[in-house]
Amino acid sequence: MNIRCLLTLTLALCFSLTESFSQRISYSEPEREDSKRTNFEIIGKLGNNYLVFKNNRAENAISVYDNDMKLLERVNQDYMPDRVINVDFVSYPDFAYMIYQFQRKNIVHCVGVKVGPDGKKIGEPIDIDTTQIGFSADNKLYSTLVSEDKKRIMALKINSRNARNFVFTSVLLDENLKQLEKKQLNMAMEERNDFFTDFQISNSGELVFGKFIRSGGNDNISKLFMVTKPVGADQFSMHELDLGGRYLDEVKIRIDNLNNHFLLTAFYYKQRRGNIEGMYTAAYDNKADSITKSNAVVFNDELRSMAKGESNLKMAFNDYFIKTIIPRVDGGFILAAESNYTTSRGYTWNRWDYLSFRNPWMMPSDYYFWNRYYSPWGWNSWRYNNTPATRYHADNIMVISFNNKGELEWSNVIPKTQFDDESDFLISYASLVTGGQLHFLFNEVERRSLILSEQTVSPDGQITRSPTIKNLDKGYEFMPRYAKQVSARQMVVPCFYRNYLCFAKVDF
Repeated sequence: MNIRCLLTLTLALCFSLTESFSQRISYSEPEREDSKRTNFEIIGKLGNNYLVFKNNRAENAISVYDNDMKLLERVNQDYMPDRVINVDFVSYPDFAYMIYQFQRKNIVHCVGVKVGPDGKKIGEPIDIDTTQIGFSADNKLYSTLVSEDKKRIMALKINSRNARNFVFTSVLLDENLKQLEKKQLNMAMEERNDFFTDFQISNSGELVFGKFIRSGGNDNISKLFMVTKPVGADQFSMHELDLGGRYLDEVKIRIDNLNNHFLLTAFYYKQRRGNIEGMYTAAYDNKADSITKSNAVVFNDELRSMAKGESNLKMAFNDYFIKTIIPRVDGGFILAAESNYTTSRGYTWNRWDYLSFRNPWMMPSDYYFWNRYYSPWGWNSWRYNNTPATRYHADNIMVISFNNKGELEWSNVIPKTQFDDESDFLISYASLVTGGQLHFLFNEVERRSLILSEQTVSPDGQITRSPTIKNLDKGYEFMPRYAKQVSARQMVVPCFYRNYLCFAKVDF
């Protein structure tokens, strides 16, 4: 074989390897009905199709796309009422459940319906629960909780009309939407500053959340309880955590189904409204019904130096918020936090306002339920700020690995600087796990244009900047924070094209 032929084969092989390892994007065509004001939910990949639910005022429709994101059909969901309070989806390989809420006269209905890969309903809608109220509901009354294996679904509502006694009603369903149990439990709210974390359910159907007490209305957390309700139980089980005199920030809970643990994480302070000192972690062993470990990791100057951005070392983490928790097989976990803040000429937005705003239990009503923060693009979302000249910032991402004792193994920081005026839907990131690596997708400014970029974190904490994603079109503006992983190596990312809403499928 001569040198010319060998060189040709080598170049061809290199090109094929580059093609095989490159990420590719397929775009949907903008639909004239969809704009920046369209409410949507990415349902997922059903069969060989990709489904997206869209709401435009009284129209509820599901757009069905093929593997190249070409629109196959836009299916009008004409069996739904004109005014829907909230919609959630639980997707499976070949179908999805749409769980929606609507009000008819003084009754709020929670209904589930099965949807096939063609976007059309399978069978008739199933009544899950109803609530009689004396007002017009604008926010959802029921929160839909789904276990990791999707074999357990729960519709949860909380009546807080009596400030001293909250009434929990939980309807537990199996993967066929068959009711397994319906329970009504009371919880005494003895303190004026009692609040709850987010709610989750385990693969066994156990309800899990945290109850905490703030020193002030939106001050640091001074007491924290782990709350569980196993299937069949008629009362809550509560365990107080030993904070060691520390004050906690917003508490995040993640269920580790493989190890039967419930993980709690939070930034902590040494004094009220001080600077963030480190990370507090704890684990509740479900089998032993007890808190088995808790630990506080102090952030050293090296990590502070990487994370600080424009802050000094002491204030390096004061703008960080926990976004992602990924349990590991060995009982450890990986955590990602992002620096988020706003700036404005006429309004000062600090961490305590942020925590108060996003807390779902601080909005006055007869019924308290999930804050719109937890579905930032979904129903009743606040996409645009009403305060003048507000600039939203999303900067560095801190990634930390903890072992099964809650001790720090390694840490690293992905540097980035993002901002947007009057809204925050083009900033922040999306994450997914493929092939043992953690991927982060976010927009970067290059030559005055936003470019979708990717960086990966290896199991030992090494950060790698990936090559430019193939088939990027300058006309599209991506919203990675609202992206959804639809398969092992695929993600659907919403985007704008000339003020029209469309979607891009990224293949890894």
